[in-house]
Amino acid sequence: DWQSTSVLSFFLALDRDRTHRASRRTPERFTFCKPYYTLSIIIMTETANQPVIIDGKATAVAIRKEISQAVKYLKEQHKVVPGLATVLVGNRTDSATYVRFKKKAAAEVGFHSIDRHVDEKITEEELLQVVKELAEDENVHGILVQLPLPKHINEHRVLKSIPVQKDVDGFSALNIGNLVMRGGSPPLARPCTPWGCIELLKRYNIPIEGKNAVVLGRSNIVGMPVAAMLQELNATVTICHSRTKNLQSHLLRADIIVAAVGKAEYVKGDMIKPGATVIDVGINSKPDKTRKRGYRLVGDVDYAEAKQKAGAITPVPGGVGPMTIAMLLKNTVNLCCSNNNIDISQVEAQAKAATAPSYPAY
Repeated sequence: DWQSTSVLSFFLALDRDRTHRASRRTPERFTFCKPYYTLSIIIMTETANQPVIIDGKATAVAIRKEISQAVKYLKEQHKVVPGLATVLVGNRTDSATYVRFKKKAAAEVGFHSIDRHVDEKITEEELLQVVKELAEDENVHGILVQLPLPKHINEHRVLKSIPVQKDVDGFSALNIGNLVMRGGSPPLARPCTPWGCIELLKRYNIPIEGKNAVVLGRSNIVGMPVAAMLQELNATVTICHSRTKNLQSHLLRADIIVAAVGKAEYVKGDMIKPGATVIDVGINSKPDKTRKRGYRLVGDVDYAEAKQKAGAITPVPGGVGPMTIAMLLKNTVNLCCSNNNIDISQVEAQAKAATAPSYPAY
């Protein structure tokens, strides 16, 4: 619609790898010739005051396609298939639903999948034996024990029993230590939700190096790991929490905000610097009589207000959420390669080459 959309610029671009990513706008591509370099005209359009909506669902689909190709490559070239084992204790509806999603995702990308569903009354020693058997199975490369566990079981002891080589959640002390230690060995696996946040920033070409990043929340699951990952990419990181004074002043200096406090619509529009990138990790229920179920899902950020200020923002749902399982699958592939002395960079290169977009020549 040429009347409602403002054309910002026309320019020629020489593009070596035949792809173009715009950090703020989606380009329309018209390829006129294809020598070693591709000559392209990029038409950039933007509707006034509209931020980039960071689509976690679409990004997760793209990652799963890459993982499917990685599995195919590993199977054909190395005769190995990544194996993911899940352990579910009891019949909690939320835990069972999450495990079902993981199982479905694993099947879609071609993983070898093993499920251990045990009774809620299982003893701690019996559960430890289940984990031990999976740890000794050469076809299993990642083990995931679904939390929470019944009160009579020591979660820390059970999680500690998972070998670091099969720690698909990336929460073992060694993996976290390698994540935060500069110049050391990289972690074998990374915490999935924080890694999903970083992957969204990277795939949307959001600059990180040298930027001020504020992480709202200091949990071991999201806040602390994502702060370490941002610092790893040379951001200047501030961690804010329940004892932080003058929170708004910290947020207003942030180029990147990662909100993970578990409070519905806690971050308001007047707490966000114009043009900042907002990654909303929270997922909360809010009463809504207009909905059939009586509530709707919202994040830790007031989306309606934040959209008026942010340069890029993740929606809830459909933002960070879909990335968690995608990165779990990615961790499984990484552990498979590590356990079989396979160069993961070569596997990733083959997968991305197989899924790279192609443009028609005119």
